Amino acid sequence: MTGWNALLLLATTGLAPVPPTAPLEVPPAAEVMRIPPELQAQLQARVIRPANSPEQRLQRLVELVFQPDGLALQYDPEATLSVGEVWRQRRANCLSFSLLFVALAREIGVEARLQEVGQVVTWYQDRGLLFNAGHVNVGMRVQGRHATLDLDRNVLYDRRGPRAISDQRALAHFYNNLGADHLAAHDPALARRYFEASLRMEPRFVPAWNNLGVLDSRSGDNVAATRDFDRALAIDRNHPSALSNASALFIRLGDTARAAPLQKRLAQVRKRDPLYQFMLGTEAEHAGDYAQAVRYYRAAVGLHGNAHQFHFGLARAYFLNGNNRAAGREMERARRLADTTGQRARYQAKLDSLRRLQARRSVH
Repeated sequence: MTGWNALLLLATTGLAPVPPTAPLEVPPAAEVMRIPPELQAQLQARVIRPANSPEQRLQRLVELVFQPDGLALQYDPEATLSVGEVWRQRRANCLSFSLLFVALAREIGVEARLQEVGQVVTWYQDRGLLFNAGHVNVGMRVQGRHATLDLDRNVLYDRRGPRAISDQRALAHFYNNLGADHLAAHDPALARRYFEASLRMEPRFVPAWNNLGVLDSRSGDNVAATRDFDRALAIDRNHPSALSNASALFIRLGDTARAAPLQKRLAQVRKRDPLYQFMLGTEAEHAGDYAQAVRYYRAAVGLHGNAHQFHFGLARAYFLNGNNRAAGREMERARRLADTTGQRARYQAKLDSLRRLQARRSVH
């Protein structure tokens, strides 16, 4: 999902679909994760032959992927590409990076798997906050220790966090993304082929059923769209995009009796969703309604109290609403929960500034 205000919501892994750069034909599954010979040669020369231990090989692999004399990989949230295309274009979104890294890690003898996060909030300076359904990263096990590698550092996971998935499900994400790209580019025939490829990989992949419903609805086939959304909701009755799309379809058809319970369920799902409450808080804050922002941020904290970003948002809203004492309390909680030294230092600096402001006001 790329935002909840659209009438029809495309369920994708990454950001809003863009005009596709994908090939005109659906690539076979074996081709998506195939390591090209040139990259295979670099892997042998720079990673496998010079190092024996898994730790050393893993470190060399990271260097190969990111350093200027290697792939010099750049993050591009719109680049859903095969491993070979990532090698040629030197860019990838979270999904394509994960496919690439897992393929290479396995080749050097490191146990690696793809991991899925149901929902994330992502920060981008040029786009603000984006609420997305679907995010993929890499899970590894090296000499008994588990680690997660994520190309996008500005991601807040949902409460469940990353979960291991099969290669087939990862490929379902891949084909579904490209289907959404082609649907957005007004190529419904090829979009359908990608969605069908996604469902061949994972027949219970709800985002692809939802997107097929979007496609059929836009094509005027309301019977098929209803069937698609029903199938999605039979697999996951609380899937937000499918609930929103199905209820919007029934409203358009004048079937309020079928729409009403779906709308009610969607409202309940969103009320229990800390990421959604957080996004409502940011909207209220940007609109200058700081009291409402406090309510939404408090709801997010109540649902997911270990996210430092939620406490920071609540601290801002309290401060902007004139409650410096509560702002300081939440800033301190954000600082304690921060997961990096740099983030803790930034929160500490803001907390110090807030305390100095309070001290000046108490003097006057």
